Amino acid sequence: MNTWSKLSAKEQAELLRRPAMSDNVSLTKTVAEIIGQVEEQGDKALLSLTKRFDGADLAQLALDENSINSAEDEVSEQVKAAILLAYKNIKRFHQAQLPEDVKIETSPGVICELKHAPLNSVGLYIPGGTAPLPSTVLMLGITAQVAGCQRKVLCTPPDSEGKIAAEIRFAAKLCGIDEVYLVGGAQAIAAMAIGTESIIKVDKIFGPGNSFVTEAKQQVSRIAGGAAIDMPAGPSEVLVIADKDANPVFVAADLLSQAEHGADSQAVLVSDCKALIDDAKEEVCKQLTNLSRADIASTAMQHSRYILTDSLEQSIQVSNQYAPEHLIVQITNAREELPRLNNAGSVFLGQWSPESAGDYASGTNHVLPTYGYARNYSSLGLADFMRRYTVQELSYQGLQNIGPAIMDLAEAEGLDAHRQAVALRLDKENN
Repeated sequence: MNTWSKLSAKEQAELLRRPAMSDNVSLTKTVAEIIGQVEEQGDKALLSLTKRFDGADLAQLALDENSINSAEDEVSEQVKAAILLAYKNIKRFHQAQLPEDVKIETSPGVICELKHAPLNSVGLYIPGGTAPLPSTVLMLGITAQVAGCQRKVLCTPPDSEGKIAAEIRFAAKLCGIDEVYLVGGAQAIAAMAIGTESIIKVDKIFGPGNSFVTEAKQQVSRIAGGAAIDMPAGPSEVLVIADKDANPVFVAADLLSQAEHGADSQAVLVSDCKALIDDAKEEVCKQLTNLSRADIASTAMQHSRYILTDSLEQSIQVSNQYAPEHLIVQITNAREELPRLNNAGSVFLGQWSPESAGDYASGTNHVLPTYGYARNYSSLGLADFMRRYTVQELSYQGLQNIGPAIMDLAEAEGLDAHRQAVALRLDKENN
């Protein structure tokens, strides 16, 4: 346990440091090499890297149509019902985000419009690792579907036998995804951004992943003519703010629900009550013994932080400084504090709002900024799958009304051609 007020500013910053941010120089170099390999060798590099990292010796990268269509018969009725419930709620929440176009007359005869259009082609990355994630297929696929994106490309790493889970395939079909490729990691990001013989490049890449995937997304976004990215979404993290009235059983469960995602996940508990922290730590040890992924969760909990603050106000300050991907607020009157919780990817208010709800079926999107990027990136939403553009239409009267101002500004900036483009139109000899 660390007492926040007893730490220097440097010690506080170190306490909130993410575990996956170490050895960045090595990570950057490795990812750059993978991207270069994919750029030079295309499919050959993808097949080679898939065999190296996933142990799968593939004949082709594309998943055949039969494997997508047969998935429904391979998923249990119970899981199928759960996927369909999640699909309904996620779709409903994202349909409510459909933007309205704007059309106004800023001056007489001057019409300005803001219009929205779906991105044409999107790349959806679904992490593999130690657990299949059909929920991420839903989060990305439904949003692309509601936005109206014509081409949806899904990349996910196969198992050693060259297969992917039926739940992922079933969710992909629900979302209208018919391009599925058996490739993961930084090489999948490179393929979607640059293009290979099998995978035609996309306009924008979405989805979470480990530190290699996150680094790859950032690197390809800087390639001229490459794909845009949604956000730096890396290893999962949660911060729980709890007070003396919080239930330590619930607090521990929320910490562990993030820890089991992966060994590089991080769970942070911030409280102004020492007894609550002690009880939560004890409960974590107790609940760990019942988890099927106890080894992974135990490793992740080595990166956990238990921070004792002097007050709720200070707990909120710590949270805002950390800027967590998931923020769980188990305090009395949690909603009243929402305006002060400035930096978080997604907020879960009150003891009946586990982070698991947002991960699966409440309707919000679980693709969220990590590494503290919640300060300047938003949670994934419908707008991310669309582009805005503007339209202006001037009548002759409209140009007469604002033309003099345009010419004066152009002259002030020394841009004669700009001024001339207006002057020639207003010259009666040219009309």
